Amino acid sequence: MIKHLIASLALCSASALVFAQATAPTVHLRGTIEKVEAGSITLKERSGEVVQLVMTPATPVSEVLPIALADIKTGSFIGTAAMPQADGSQLALEVLVFPEAARGAGEGHYPWDLQPQSTMTNATVADLVASGDGRTLTLKYKDGEKKLLVPANVPVVTFKPGDASLLVPGAKVLVMAQEVGGKPTAQRILAGRNGFTPPM
Repeated sequence: MIKHLIASLALCSASALVFAQATAPTVHLRGTIEKVEAGSITLKERSGEVVQLVMTPATPVSEVLPIALADIKTGSFIGTAAMPQADGSQLALEVLVFPEAARGAGEGHYPWDLQPQSTMTNATVADLVASGDGRTLTLKYKDGEKKLLVPANVPVVTFKPGDASLLVPGAKVLVMAQEVGGKPTAQRILAGRNGFTPPM
């Protein structure tokens, strides 16, 4: 199990949501907390694999919470996992509206691992047009621009500082993990409250 995770660490790219100084590759683990112990959490990953991760009192924990589609405004800095479309646009799988303090984090457009062939774009909403029940956004980042289609049923979230009280058995999380000293280690945890699943 640990060898499998370490191999994954060597293959996965760094997350746009991690403000990390470490140079080790980062892997995204999405799943449900099964156990919390002093110095570790045990996670059942969406693949079904159970992984124990080192966690320290200093491991950052953020709460992910749902907001309305209308909370995406012109000028918002967002991150969106999306699927490329034949016309060059992106079809949103989820949208994260960053708090103002995190503006500019991970800015750009690059591959993402939410689904096969999915992308991540962290950018400023330069223009916004209502389209049916959804929105069409023009996203601008330092190296380019993307058109994003956001259907009305796509999850829209933000995050705020959290703490270890969110980390309970049954909690849904996205963990950014790295190998540290030969052990899979949680570098940052995004958690939902009361069963809410971070959609990123």
